[in-house]
Amino acid sequence: MKEEEFTITIYSENVTGILSRVVGIFTRRHISIITLTVSESSIKGIHRMTVVIKVTEDQVQKVVAQCDKQVDVLKAFYYHAHEIVHQEIALYKVPTSAFTGGNSLEKLIRSHNARILEIEKEFVVIEKTGHESETQALLRDLEKIGIFEFVRSGRIAIVRQMEMLNTYLKSLETS
Repeated sequence: MKEEEFTITIYSENVTGILSRVVGIFTRRHISIITLTVSESSIKGIHRMTVVIKVTEDQVQKVVAQCDKQVDVLKAFYYHAHEIVHQEIALYKVPTSAFTGGNSLEKLIRSHNARILEIEKEFVVIEKTGHESETQALLRDLEKIGIFEFVRSGRIAIVRQMEMLNTYLKSLETS
């Protein structure tokens, strides 16, 4: 079986130690996590972990099944790339001096659909949202003029179909 990138969503109660237990499942299976993002979900009191991994479909099925068995995990799902809409956010800190001597940096920022968040005496903070390839492209261009700092978030994703957790919870109510 061929490895591919999967996005896993894990819904849980917000209890101490749940993140550690979930990450432990991946560690025990020697699966590297590409990105991990944790936030509230659309349902009050329920948190959502979004995990991106590159494995075979058989492996992702086993990991999701093991996550489902965890106490405090309500449900876990996995998705192929075409089943989700996703973004990441990146922040870049560049020297303010890069803005002097013409408007080439301004044009570069516009061409990447990025925006300036903050201007300080020594540096400017730029924000870019998009897929990893887009944020990396801006990073490569900014490295040519000088960059102090770079950080990118993990993936945030929404499933193209209706949220699976709502469907799952409704099925529990009717049974």
